[in-house]
Amino acid sequence: MKDFRLYAITGEQFHPGRDMITVMEEAILGGVDMIQLRDKKSAKREVLQKAVALRELTRKHNVTFIVNDHIDVALAVEADGIHLGQDDLPLLIARKIVGDMMIIGISTHSIEEARLAEQEGADYIGVGPVFATKSKEDVVSPVSTSYVREVAREIRIPFVAIGGIKLHNVDQVLEAGASRICAISEIVGSRDVRGTCESFVGKIERATKAGTL
Repeated sequence: MKDFRLYAITGEQFHPGRDMITVMEEAILGGVDMIQLRDKKSAKREVLQKAVALRELTRKHNVTFIVNDHIDVALAVEADGIHLGQDDLPLLIARKIVGDMMIIGISTHSIEEARLAEQEGADYIGVGPVFATKSKEDVVSPVSTSYVREVAREIRIPFVAIGGIKLHNVDQVLEAGASRICAISEIVGSRDVRGTCESFVGKIERATKAGTL
């Protein structure tokens, strides 16, 4: 898996009237190096159409492409990986389906879940929601930056902090030990998607140079 620092998830409800591919390309041009298609409501055919378009876009820019939950769609479009929640198909079963070459990411909300994901062979984990968020309907209570600190101390596989992360609070997350950030509404809902992503990347780079990470 290629390393990454800024991870964007689709959220079409946050940019009504703007095309998803246009928005996600602006994000990539601003520094996003991993894209996830997350669509829990559309019919499978529509999800597949979106995945085909995003696979073409991410190949064009050499960006990692992840599909949330829909393993069949991920396989059909030759995505780089899948992302699963705690209530989705178990990691070990998913690995049997997709094989060793596909990335598997797992959402975690506690150090116990993080340990299990690492033990079972996850390629990366999501850590959150760090702050309160309205980007997902099935969101759990915020885990705060204390969980980010726990994971940074103990877990050896890559992790990405997610959930309610904005430009005004991302420094707290970086100070807690995160080196990879994921955002939904702050990126795709921005009037200046590229500029917002550039600002996120700048903050990550400054934290790295300052020795925070």
